[in-house]
Amino acid sequence: MNPVGWFEIAVTDMERAITFYENALGVSLARKEMGGTQMAWFPVEEGNAYGATGTLIQSADCSPGSSSTVIYFNVNSIDDVIARVAESAVLHPKTQIGDSGFYAHIEDSEGNRVGIHCH
Repeated sequence: MNPVGWFEIAVTDMERAITFYENALGVSLARKEMGGTQMAWFPVEEGNAYGATGTLIQSADCSPGSSSTVIYFNVNSIDDVIARVAESAVLHPKTQIGDSGFYAHIEDSEGNRVGIHCH
């Protein structure tokens, strides 16, 4: 079982954050509102697909920042993601991690550090 069941990434500007993640990861997020809290859910594939899903969240209880938890997104190509974000958004360049593939860190539009990973 994948131990990550859900994640939330705090944002202050939902539209800006949606644009960033849809562009950087090449996915579509689904806007939701739950109890007055604005959210934008990442896509999920039901069944035996690897990984967990989560949401962007805009709430008075959540504050974005570079020292927040780092979430790693699985991508097909780190080079493609890095090419779609501003050069200043690359916090840690593509780095090999042995047989586990490669990773990099980027900063999203809200100031969060996010990891990207590929094999």
